[in-house]
Amino acid sequence: MDTTNANHLDAQLFIDSEWSDAEEGRTLDILNPATGEVIGTLAAASAADVDRAVQAAHRAFEGGAWRDMPIQQRARVLNRFADLFEADLEQFYRLETLNNGRPISETRAQISRLPQFYRYFAALALTRRSDVIPIEGPYLCYTQRVPLGVVALMTSFNHPLMILSKSLAPALATGNSVVIKASEQTPLTTVRLVRLLHEAGVPRGVVSVVNGEGREAGAALAQHPLIRKVVFTGGTEVGRSIGEAAARNFAMTTLELGGKGAVILFDDFDIERAVNGAAFAAFIGAGQTCVCGARILVQRSMYAAFLDRFRAKAAGIRVGDPADAKTQLGPVISDRSRQRILAMLDRAKQAGAKILTGGGVPQGLASGFFLEPTVIYDAHPHSEIGQEEVFGPVTVVMPFEDEADAIRIANDTQFGLAASIWTQDVARAHRVAGKLEFGMVWVNDHHRLDPASPWGGFKNSGVGRETGIESFDQFSEPRAVTINTTGKTVDWYADDGELKRLN
Repeated sequence: MDTTNANHLDAQLFIDSEWSDAEEGRTLDILNPATGEVIGTLAAASAADVDRAVQAAHRAFEGGAWRDMPIQQRARVLNRFADLFEADLEQFYRLETLNNGRPISETRAQISRLPQFYRYFAALALTRRSDVIPIEGPYLCYTQRVPLGVVALMTSFNHPLMILSKSLAPALATGNSVVIKASEQTPLTTVRLVRLLHEAGVPRGVVSVVNGEGREAGAALAQHPLIRKVVFTGGTEVGRSIGEAAARNFAMTTLELGGKGAVILFDDFDIERAVNGAAFAAFIGAGQTCVCGARILVQRSMYAAFLDRFRAKAAGIRVGDPADAKTQLGPVISDRSRQRILAMLDRAKQAGAKILTGGGVPQGLASGFFLEPTVIYDAHPHSEIGQEEVFGPVTVVMPFEDEADAIRIANDTQFGLAASIWTQDVARAHRVAGKLEFGMVWVNDHHRLDPASPWGGFKNSGVGRETGIESFDQFSEPRAVTINTTGKTVDWYADDGELKRLN
């Protein structure tokens, strides 16, 4: 797929290692959010297509070509894939920018790290040890990790390759078969990635792709009886329905859902660093990330000075063509998303909140789905804009009085995905981190990810973890093996008067 010369890009289904259209021939348009123009066609899978993909993945798993492949060989395939991925990065940068509108500077910074994820989990497959468990009596007890079977990976539009790689790497490293359902809005880099997996030597049927709408293809995948685990990134309500569907088949789930991240700025921290850090937290990815710094909590003593400098910082962000290396903020994913965000801003103003900067469509960018980076203040913490996920380049600045007040405001939300603390006081950093009800807390930074670090949240931000040893282990189940080492078999029914052990 040569993105430099292609005028129209197709995203077909990939089932049993064959590319095909949907059985019913249904398609969806793929748009460039920077222009609103159609750039490709998506094959929209039906429930029947999903069943074909899952059945093929199940046959591949039962056949054992990947599941039973020696770990050393499986790791070599993943490392070979990582090399192919790395050699093709330039095409991935351009294709993801074209498809989801993130500035090319962001896609370069993010995607360039992803081959490392596959190498990390290949290495973990080689080095992860099972347990020998001390139990009572003359027995040797140890565990084996057993791959689950067919797992479903359902990704969102905002970070297509990163979100996929966080779970695809450990799922494959542990020997599972995988059915991928990418966002219907951003399928193009997933299609390209799967081509490279096939080229690297992943056996037939082990990886399948079913494109299409969540309400049909996604729902059919989540409730399929042969799916043993569902990984989903997206909104909380959709995640809840997926969790319920999977639970009916006793399938495991990892759900990375909504967020209302808090950026806590204490007054001992340099204000310029605070402004720069808050801007990065709030506006990277056009705010379309669950760990977005959506609430910036500023200690009262520096609140006025922060507002003044933060206004200038946000207003100076360059919005424009994401393919231009100078662009710092791209569009949101769709016109529907933009209209939803603008409606939230209108309701916030009606409720008494004030716009510090932004709040509308940038001048000269009528085509595409652009929004100005927007900063709100004087919003009540319990208002819609203070509590609900916006998923756009919008952040709310709120004052706090002291440490206890900052913790109270930060935790006062249904979400618990990510927060950051900005302070020069080491003791305070540890103290506050220990009291925040979030699955991830950064100190003097934000939005940092590593394949070795577990990623996930508390409360309505989901369940389970991506990346890290935690994710690796959650793509397998433990089998306990207990061996009688005496060389004898007790005759339970002998009337010999000996005290016998039942269990």
